[in-house]
Amino acid sequence: MAASGAPRPAAPAAAARLLGVLWLVSAAAGEDALKCEDLRVGQYLCKDPKINDATQEPVNCTNYTAHVPCFPAPNITCKDFGGNETLFTGREVGFFKPISCRNVNGYSYKVAVALSLFLGWLGADRFYLGYPALGLLKFCTVGFCGIGSLIDFILISMQFIRGTPTTAWLPSSAMSTPGIRTSEPQAAENRNV
Repeated sequence: MAASGAPRPAAPAAAARLLGVLWLVSAAAGEDALKCEDLRVGQYLCKDPKINDATQEPVNCTNYTAHVPCFPAPNITCKDFGGNETLFTGREVGFFKPISCRNVNGYSYKVAVALSLFLGWLGADRFYLGYPALGLLKFCTVGFCGIGSLIDFILISMQFIRGTPTTAWLPSSAMSTPGIRTSEPQAAENRNV
């Protein structure tokens, strides 16, 4: 009877060991690889964007965003854009980093103002900016008897009328010296070394 009332020290110790082993296995299994997009600066290198000579903006700029390929450093393990955990050698693309850009419509502000000033009564400014119906209406009414030409000149000069909505004018430097990119403060932020 005395033997049945004595506590068993082996059972709690075995339970504690089992819990320790289970915690260790779950901690090791729960350690997920980091997504490549979440790497820190210095753990990856992004290529410079390809610049369009005519617009001085990155190629394939849509919705104010362009994407550049980024290469994780050698011996970095992370999940690539396909979700696969990969050990990188430094030559494989791990992810595409979004960079900001302007949607440029290809219209020059200076040309639009000059057309509006000198040939606005013929509707040349509206034809140039891609509004052929208004250009034809201005042509047939001789610029709405001059009043429409004056209003359009003021609106184009103040940049209220552009080629298409949500786009920017073509930079004036692109008209004079193709291949030279204008300096922008965002350029330093987009370059990771």
